[in-house]
Amino acid sequence: MPTPRYRRVLLKVSGEMLGGAGGSGIDGDVLEAFAEEIHHVRDLGVETAVVIGGGNIFRGLSGAGRGMDRTTADHMGMLATAINALALQDALERRGCLTRVMSAIQMHQVSEPYIRRRAARHLEKGRVVIFAAGTGNPYFSTDTAAALRAAEVGAEVILKATKVDGVYDRDPKHFPDAVRYDRLTYIDVLQQGLGVMDQTAITMCRENRLPIVVFKLGPDQVVRVVCGEPIGTFVGDAPA
Repeated sequence: MPTPRYRRVLLKVSGEMLGGAGGSGIDGDVLEAFAEEIHHVRDLGVETAVVIGGGNIFRGLSGAGRGMDRTTADHMGMLATAINALALQDALERRGCLTRVMSAIQMHQVSEPYIRRRAARHLEKGRVVIFAAGTGNPYFSTDTAAALRAAEVGAEVILKATKVDGVYDRDPKHFPDAVRYDRLTYIDVLQQGLGVMDQTAITMCRENRLPIVVFKLGPDQVVRVVCGEPIGTFVGDAPA
């Protein structure tokens, strides 16, 4: 059995990832594969928290762009993350993996309210904690929620699962000669405007010396990252 490098991690995945090729709705095969990855990580004894976006169902910025009130649109986006969180919880628990959904917006019938000490205790007991509803505030992305929750519960790293195998100097879909970075500092990301996470999230990670690993989600990839294999792009100031 491989040896984990990290004791406690926070996994960040966008809602579009759950939507599969179309990027919308919840693709059952993608959901099951994602749950299997998390289950494998838990089997290694790694304390695991998850933040999922809601863009496969509703994105607040898109709603605001169509004339909706921004606060209303963002709250709708937060509710979309709760739907994804419940779907992931179901997929995990069907595998015998104990979970808790903790929401920044109170929804007592389907989730626990987010309380930092309680979240940390769940992790200590080996439960996967899925954080829903972002920060509970409009104008903040789920990237920022991931950085905030990771800092609050003492995660050692943020693992950002994407459709691309790391961070590039430009979009590799449109530029075949795009260069992938193996390592970046927080300042590199901010100054070059690289799309790792939004600026608020990157700044928060920098202030809390919280590294980020950006990698492509796929079979056994989360386990490989957790065990310290040099895949994807490492963002941080400490040695990789």
